[in-house]
Formats: sequence, C-alpha cells, structure tokens
Amino acid sequence: MASKDLNFSVNGKRVGATKYQGFARSFELVVDEPEMLGGEDSAANPVEYLLAGYAGCLNVVFGIVAKELKVEIKSLDINIDGDINPEKFLGISDNERTGFKSINVNIELRTNADKATEALLIEKVKSRCPVNDNLANPTPIHYSFN
Repeated sequence: MASKDLNFSVNGKRVGATKYQGFARSFELVVDEPEMLGGEDSAANPVEYLLAGYAGCLNVVFGIVAKELKVEIKSLDINIDGDINPEKFLGISDNERTGFKSINVNIELRTNADKATEALLIEKVKSRCPVNDNLANPTPIHYSFN
C-alpha cells in the first residue's frame, strides 16, 4: 500500500546576516530578527513564526473538528506566547536551553455547544494538531550538508 504521507517544505536562502527569504509553495516567507537581537526588524523572527504556525494549525483543526461534531464556532481567538533566554543563542552562556522554557496558549472560544461538547472539541483539537504534536513530542531531525 502506498504511503499517504504529505511532504511540506520551505526552500530559501540567506539574504542578510539575520534575514532569510524562503518559499513555501508559491508563498514568500521572510524571517528577520528584531534590532535588539542584531536584526533589521523587517519581519517576524523564527520563534514568532513557530508560534504563528502553532496558532494557525490550532485554528485549522478547530474548524475540522467543529464540523465533525456539528459545532458552530461563533468566535475563536488564539494567543500564544513563551519566554526564551537569548544568552545561549547569542553565545553568552550555556546555563539554559535555547528554546522556549514553556509555551502559553490562551484560547477564547465561543460556540453553540454545551460545556461537555466544547471540552471534547478542545481535547480532539489538541490531540489532532500536527504542530502541537511536534512541539509536545521529540521529532527526529536529519541534516545534510552539501
């Protein structure tokens, strides 16, 4: 039986000391750092894209699962933040990890569903969101250098 895996990719290049220009399908993605981290502040930085990708994924999965459960989403606000100590990233210290210490997801959801159905909706969304899965579980990363 053939694999049903989908492959997603971003391809791009360095266009400055802190700037990356990438393409996902026909969409341009520009990544930069704020001035306080040595960038030009011309675009969102990598960790902001990660958080935006997480919020966007949750939004998509809410739509899919709500439709399956016959729930009307009246409003959905997704706000995500997290704290990073930049010292390891900047080569100043090795005392803490480089990534987020934790990620805080604040969801404001209004539906036509009762509390039990809403709770089921939320649990299904969390378990089916691919970005949530990647953040919550180790994912093998394979590098190749040419």
